[in-house]
Amino acid sequence: MSDEGEVADGAADELTHTDESGGVRMVDVGGKPDTSRRAVARGEIRLTPSTIAAVRADEVGKGDVLATARIGAVQAVKHTWETIPMCHQIPITNVDTDFSVGDDRIELTVAVETTGKTGCEMEALEGVTTGLNVVWDMVKAAEKDDDGGYPNTGITGVEVVEKEKRSIDADGD
Repeated sequence: MSDEGEVADGAADELTHTDESGGVRMVDVGGKPDTSRRAVARGEIRLTPSTIAAVRADEVGKGDVLATARIGAVQAVKHTWETIPMCHQIPITNVDTDFSVGDDRIELTVAVETTGKTGCEMEALEGVTTGLNVVWDMVKAAEKDDDGGYPNTGITGVEVVEKEKRSIDADGD
C-alpha cells in the first residue's frame, strides 16, 4: 500500500485513493512488477520500573508478556489488509519481532518481508502498534493508579525506520 499516492515536496503527486468526484477506491497495482520488499518499524511503551521488573521475571499474572505480544504483532501483520481501508492483501514471507527491555520502557521492532507489487510499511506499523497494545493489556493491572488511570504508561515513537525495495532476478539467482 505504500508506494501509491506518496507525497513529494509537500504536495501529493496524485491522490490515487480518490477520484475526481471524491469517491474512494483501491489502487490498481496489477500492472506493477513483483519486487522483494522489506519494511521495519519501531515503537516503545513506557512503564513503571516495577512493571518492567515483573515482565523480566515473568511474574505478570496474565502470563508471558513478550511471548503474547510477539503473537499479537505477527497476527496484526498478517491481518493488516482487514483493518486499514484500501490496503492490499499481500503475501507475507517473513516477520521478525525484537523486544528491547529497558529500565522504564519496552521497545518493539517489527521487520516485515514480502514479494509482491506493493510495500509492507503498514504491516510493520500494525505489528508494532498491536504488539505494544498487547503489552499494555497484559500489564494494565500493575500500571493502573488508584483512580484507574495510567499516568506512567504511554506508547510513543512509532515510526518506519527502514524500507527496502529490490528487483527480482528473472533467472531466480
